Amino acid sequence: MPDDTRPLAIPPMAEDDVAEHRTTHAEGHQQGHRAPHGRPKRLGLFAVVVLVLAAAAAAWGIFTRHRTDAELATWTTQQAVVTVNVAHPTHDDAPRKLALPGDVEAFYEASIYARVSGYLAGWSQDIGAHVHAGQVLATIDTPDLDEELAQAQADLATSQAQSTLADLTAKRWHALLASNSVSVQSSDEKEGDASARHAEVNAQKAHVDRLRALEGFKKLTAPFDGVVTARNTDVGALITGGSSAAIALFKVADMHEMRVYVRVPQAYASELRPGMQATLTEPQYPGRTFPASLATTSQSVAAESRTVLVELMAPNKEGKLWAGTFADVRFDVPGNEGVLLVPASALIFRAHGAQLATVDKDSRVVMKDVSISRNLGSEIEIESGIDAADRVVSTPLDTIEDGDKVNVAADKASPAPPASAATASE
Repeated sequence: MPDDTRPLAIPPMAEDDVAEHRTTHAEGHQQGHRAPHGRPKRLGLFAVVVLVLAAAAAAWGIFTRHRTDAELATWTTQQAVVTVNVAHPTHDDAPRKLALPGDVEAFYEASIYARVSGYLAGWSQDIGAHVHAGQVLATIDTPDLDEELAQAQADLATSQAQSTLADLTAKRWHALLASNSVSVQSSDEKEGDASARHAEVNAQKAHVDRLRALEGFKKLTAPFDGVVTARNTDVGALITGGSSAAIALFKVADMHEMRVYVRVPQAYASELRPGMQATLTEPQYPGRTFPASLATTSQSVAAESRTVLVELMAPNKEGKLWAGTFADVRFDVPGNEGVLLVPASALIFRAHGAQLATVDKDSRVVMKDVSISRNLGSEIEIESGIDAADRVVSTPLDTIEDGDKVNVAADKASPAPPASAATASE
């Protein structure tokens, strides 16, 4: 094998090539020494710019977060303050409608009972019949009473005959006394017997008169002009007269004018005056009203209901109002300028009495003790403790206290949470 370890022969370079090589090597060496001095300078300037921008971004982020936190804290504080509705007290000077249930009754109503016993021979008037005073409603057959009257008349005739004989005997004995034919004692006895016979005649007359009066009750008549509202008997029925267990055979009502009875709460008793006007409505006449006027009151309060019984009079020329019906009675109650009205929901009852929560000009709660006049249901009459200019919390919380900060709904609406609050909280 040939020996390859001998040194390679490098061909000699031309002179021009050597000069060019030296020139290129010198330029490269010079450029290699200049590069390290320019590049760090540019890198430092870039780093400074980046640091400034990072610091600015960090500062802006901190500022934005701080502002968001402040807005969120403000909104949370505002939401922690209760928002209330307020109402101004009003004067009770407008007439009010007082609606109460009432009972309509006839002007007069009479129950017709039997005074004598017997059997109903017949009736001539039925329910709904318009009758006049003295008109016959029914007739009772009374055989026992008829026989008793006949017996009493016979007894009266006997007593009258005996009385006449006694009078003649007394006169004869008195004439004989003048001739001493009889004793004084005997004459006096005959006169006494005649007086006794007279008394017996009077007693028999009274008995006959009583029976004749009872005979007059065989006919049941109307006591006044009116309407027959009930008939509780029929032909042939056994009639028991003068018994507490007997039922009324007829009922007659005078309904040319109706009496309306209403129980008015004690709170309105002082405002009831004779002549006060009212209106009636009844279920059978929807949409129609009937006038009435206050006639009198019982002038006493029922202990069980604390109400006053009031009687009103309602004209009934058309006969539309019936006895025993229910009516809705509405009074025109005059207002009271001396009191103020507030919503019933505004009243607060605490250990020391009734209070109202008011709001001052600084939106702070001021609790005021009040005196109640009347409870009208949805409103309360206040006699003292507040002014018409006060702002009363209409629906206060049970925990409300004097000095609490509140938002008034009429003055300031509840603000919406800040838009950045959701982002800040995430």
